[in-house]
Amino acid sequence: PFEGVAWTPRPPQGPPQGCFACIAKPPALRQASPVLSPSSAVYLMESKSCKGDSLRPAVPCKHLVEKKTMTNPTTVIEIYPDTTEVNDYYLWSIFNFVYLNFCCLGFIALAYSLKVRDKKLLNDLNGAVEDAKTARLFNITSSALATFCIILIFIFLRYPLTDY
Repeated sequence: PFEGVAWTPRPPQGPPQGCFACIAKPPALRQASPVLSPSSAVYLMESKSCKGDSLRPAVPCKHLVEKKTMTNPTTVIEIYPDTTEVNDYYLWSIFNFVYLNFCCLGFIALAYSLKVRDKKLLNDLNGAVEDAKTARLFNITSSALATFCIILIFIFLRYPLTDY
């Protein structure tokens, strides 16, 4: 249909660059000169679907530019485990060892409390937590049994067995 028109092949293009919004709505054509030769008119017709021709300005995807400016630089912060929050029950263990040492449970609780302090210094958080649980268990047991025995002693002193 177009005699005498030279078709110029387009260079091969890869996948379109940019986001879907920019590809779906291509930028408008620049104003062409008022007098067009037949070959430039054909070239203009061809360029309606072409993204890489010379009539259109090379506009980067505005969404990609916004994404680049909106992203924050990554910062790596090394967080060490906070061993100050691990309770070692040291004072409670000393009290149980000195005053309520029922069957040496206060001494065992004191030993585990000291192990917790050592593991906190070595930043062994898991070991410190496990030993703190054990120290608390021995402290509870020692306090409960010693308190129970003291209550029994007061009951037997108040009501001796000879009255029954």
